[in-house]
Amino acid sequence: MIINKRTEGSKLTIHIEGRLDTATSPELSKELETALDGVTELVFDLTLLEYISSSGLRVLLSVQKAMNGKGTMVVKNVSELVMEVFEITGFVDILTIE
Repeated sequence: MIINKRTEGSKLTIHIEGRLDTATSPELSKELETALDGVTELVFDLTLLEYISSSGLRVLLSVQKAMNGKGTMVVKNVSELVMEVFEITGFVDILTIE
């Protein structure tokens, strides 16, 4: 998995490439621990995300909960395969997906 971050003021965009699974989700979680300081708008760009497991879903859910008190979180450019996982798990009702 490759994580690329771009900050514009209080907006943070995170591009995730590869697989977000049991092996890689701790890396994303650790990366986000300090990255969210001062962020009021968080965007996940999943254009190059090939796969997401329940571990990856847990990371997104915990970040969504953290952002609820301080701003917004949007998930963009979701592939059909990842969108199918979001639909099956009910994450389409939890996340803001564009």
